[in-house]
Parts: sequence; C-alpha cells; structure tokens
Amino acid sequence: MSFRRCSVTTYLKENYPFIFAVVLVLAGVALAWSLSSIFLPILLALILAYVLNPAVSWLVGKRVPRVVAIVFVMAAIVLGCIGVVAFFAGSVQKEFAAVQINLPEYANRLYGLIPEKVKIYLEIETPEKLFSRFNGIVNELRGISFDIVREAYAFFKAAFTSTLGLILTVVGYFITPVYLYYFLADFPRFREGFLKLVPDRSRDWTIGLGREIDGVLSAFVRGQLSVCAILAVLYSIGLSIIGIDLAIVIGSLSGILFIIPYVGTVFGIVVSMIMAFLKFHNLLHPLLCLGWFVIVQAVEGAVITPAIVGNRVGLHPVVAIIALFIGGQWFGIFGMLLAVPVAAVLKVFLRHLTEWYLTTTYYRGA
Repeated sequence: MSFRRCSVTTYLKENYPFIFAVVLVLAGVALAWSLSSIFLPILLALILAYVLNPAVSWLVGKRVPRVVAIVFVMAAIVLGCIGVVAFFAGSVQKEFAAVQINLPEYANRLYGLIPEKVKIYLEIETPEKLFSRFNGIVNELRGISFDIVREAYAFFKAAFTSTLGLILTVVGYFITPVYLYYFLADFPRFREGFLKLVPDRSRDWTIGLGREIDGVLSAFVRGQLSVCAILAVLYSIGLSIIGIDLAIVIGSLSGILFIIPYVGTVFGIVVSMIMAFLKFHNLLHPLLCLGWFVIVQAVEGAVITPAIVGNRVGLHPVVAIIALFIGGQWFGIFGMLLAVPVAAVLKVFLRHLTEWYLTTTYYRGA
C-alpha cells in the first residue's frame, strides 16, 4: 500500500504542470459554457480562422504581406457569399413560382392520399381548402428572401432595446470579423507562445500530437466543407435532370446538411421522393431520385471523401452517430456540427493514452 501511495505521489510531483494545465482548460471550458452568449462569437471566429489560415499562409508564402493576405481572403469570402446568396435567391424565387403553378395539381393528388379523419382534423374537407393552405405557405416562402432584412432589423432593434445580455450578444456577433482578423494575424504567435510553455523533453511529442490533431481537424473541417459543396452540385444536377420541382433547393440543402453526417442524405431522399411523387404520380420518378442519391453516396464514399478527406478522421459510423446524439442533446444544432470533429480529436487523445497505458508497469506486471 505504501509503495502505491509513493508511486502516486511521485507521479503527481512529476506531472503537476500537465495536471494543472488540464484543470485550467476544464475551468476555461466551464467558464465559456456559462458565458456562452459572449464566447460563441469568439469560438465562431476561431473556427473560421482555422479554416481560412491555410489560404492566408499560402499567400504569405508568395511574399504577400500577412495583413494584405488576410484582408484579401476576408474580402473574397464576403464577395463569394454575396454571389452565392444572390444566385440562390433568384433560383429559389423561380422554383417557388413554378411550384405555385403546379399547386392545384399537387393539392388534388395529395388530397386523395389523406385519410378522412386527418382531413377533418386539419380542416381541409375539400381540395380547394388544401390548395389554399399550400398557396399561403408558398407565398410565405417566396417572401422569405425579401422579408429577411426586415426581420433582421426588427430582431436587432428588439435586442438593442432589451436587456444588456442581448446587447452584448449582438455586439459580439457584429465584431466577429474583428476577432477573425486578429486571430488570423496572430496565428503564428499562438503556436510559438504555446510551444514556449512546453518543456524541452516534451516538445517533440507535443508537436507530433498537434500535427496529428491538425490533420484530423483539417481533414474534417476543410475537407468536409469541400465534400458538401460537391454533393450540393451533384444532387442539384441530378434532381434537375429528373425534373422535380425545387431541385436546386432540395439538392443544395441536402449538400449543406451533409456537414452533419447522414442528415443531408436522409433529408434529400425523403423530400425529393415526395416532390417526385406529387409531380409525376408514379413510382418511377421517386425511384430515380432514390437511385441518384444512392449513386452519389457511393461515389462520395468511394472517391470524393477518400480523395479530399482521406482516412485521417477514421471514426466508426456507430461512434459518429452516438457523438451526433450527444452533441445535439447538449448543444443543439451547433453541438451536432462540432460532434464529429470533437470525437475525432478525443480519439487521438484516447489512442495516445492507450499507448501510454500499455507501457506502464501496472499493465506489464513488472
């Protein structure tokens, strides 16, 4: 017993800086959680800085001053987002206009599939009432792109005239680009400052661990974003060729939602098959939608993801699903977005912990 107590004491003495650092990190996480409305914009800026830093570093490698490179990358991102929003706003308006033309036919077909008790409960006793409901929904959706500015203004106005917490939250999101700029500007200093705190005997191991974590995160964050964009284009092209309404909307949303594993695929299959059945009233076109998603998923799993992401994330599907449920339960949609990369990083730490455990005298019985 005294030997074990001595071993524990010796271990604590030798590793107290590491233990102190872990406690400090946990305390910081607890503080950030309790002040999530303030720290969420900072976390968002950190994630964006991590994603954009390779582009900035590439420009710096081409002898572009870092400040100029940061401004150029941020401006390019803003212009790209404006262009994408403008393109999708026009496409969505046209697609919803086409849907509205076909609404009477959709309403008649769907009306025949609804049980009588459901019709009475929803107060749609006639096809005309169902059409009126659909027409109202489509009109609201078509007005979203024009109403969003007015709604955003109303939200910010309410925020600024209410509690201090809401004001701080809104201000925090307003200055997120400022956070992003300084994070990108100081990225090299972060690494140098952190390594100065690591003892020389542990520096090589720490650098190796950091590179491994960076490989996992970059494979998921940067790679997954590229995969989502490619899938959005492929889904939209296929659904447009099949001829369903809202093809670009469904395809794009399916690709975007793919950043949460499995969600985008399930959403796209269900919604596209429903739209295909409502328009063509047969089984061929819904099966074509299903087949297209199966083909794209096969190509994604065999070609796209291995080429872009590789096998560096390496999470078992069951582990990924469990991580999604836990992240969603604790932090909602934001937690689901971060669940898989966090689980992948934890897997790296767990692997190193396992390797250390296999070298201990307790395991070897020495």
